[in-house]
Amino acid sequence: MIEGGALTQDELERWGRAIGAAARPPLMLALDGPLGAGKSVLARSIARGAGVTGSVPSPTYTLVQSYELGGGRRLVHMDLYRLGHPDEVIELGWDDLVSDPEALVVVEWAERAGEHLPGDRWAISLAPVEGEPELRRLDGRAIGAPGPLPARDGVGR
Repeated sequence: MIEGGALTQDELERWGRAIGAAARPPLMLALDGPLGAGKSVLARSIARGAGVTGSVPSPTYTLVQSYELGGGRRLVHMDLYRLGHPDEVIELGWDDLVSDPEALVVVEWAERAGEHLPGDRWAISLAPVEGEPELRRLDGRAIGAPGPLPARDGVGR
């Protein structure tokens, strides 16, 4: 469990890079939170930590972006904000993407996948801290038996 604590954007980016560097596929990180909470910042930082060197835009319009990481591994970044119904994930190739044993899957607006979310995942919620516009609250929990995430050692308040 990853409990509470407020992070600056720099701290969120540092933890995201640590996740990307340490995480081993198969692994899904399901990110939730309101607009502006830091989901894209965290997803981009995870990609950087995993070794993605080019542009890492949020796939708000393309919905899915895949990055080869070498050694047969890849990072799949999804943004489900534009979906109107959970079943729409099937059209994205969801089942193949989330069951790929060589994929680190990061999903923004994951709650929009509904019952299609896999049983093993990290559910990470981000939210602005009222009265502290530069801080984000982060809470996370393992659902099922996902792979480990690095601790937030020294990151956050």
